Amino acid sequence: MKHSSTWNPPASRVSPADRFEEGLNAEPLDGIQQLWTAEAIRRREEIRSGKVEAVPGEQVLNEVRRLVGR
Repeated sequence: MKHSSTWNPPASRVSPADRFEEGLNAEPLDGIQQLWTAEAIRRREEIRSGKVEAVPGEQVLNEVRRLVGR
């Protein structure tokens, strides 16, 4: 059985935020969806510009568990 490579050069990769935005843009949006789309785009741009740094989910969950005593 042949296995195909799933590696793509960085320029051809699509981020989850990009996929999210594409999915939301596929159909007309109501007011709340438009607000969430704008928020997602704003957050993506903050990460891309370096204004904020993304934190891995596991790190966030570990901190929450520590704070709530689990």
